[in-house]
Amino acid sequence: MRILLDESLPRRLSGELPGHNPSTVTECRWSGLDNGALLRAAAGNFDVFLTADQNLEYQQNLSALPLAVVVLVARDNTFETLRQLMPEVLDCLDHLAPRTLVKVGN
Repeated sequence: MRILLDESLPRRLSGELPGHNPSTVTECRWSGLDNGALLRAAAGNFDVFLTADQNLEYQQNLSALPLAVVVLVARDNTFETLRQLMPEVLDCLDHLAPRTLVKVGN
């Protein structure tokens, strides 16, 4: 799967997604885009948007976009904390459908 990591996530999380094709918002040169513009840009290029933004589902019409969103729910956005969620993320990627949102973590 082609996975886009939000700019609020540590870049090193890309290495925790074996068997997938991860990129970061920064690598795509989309830093600073608001969520709506970012999701529209990602929609044609990625299958999944990985973020820690727990308000995204209330701010955007995710059902209008052909990608899935995985929200990491954790006490902080450090690599060490988020890395612990990656096995669950990998499991959910196997069953993830477009236009869905899944929360992983607490």
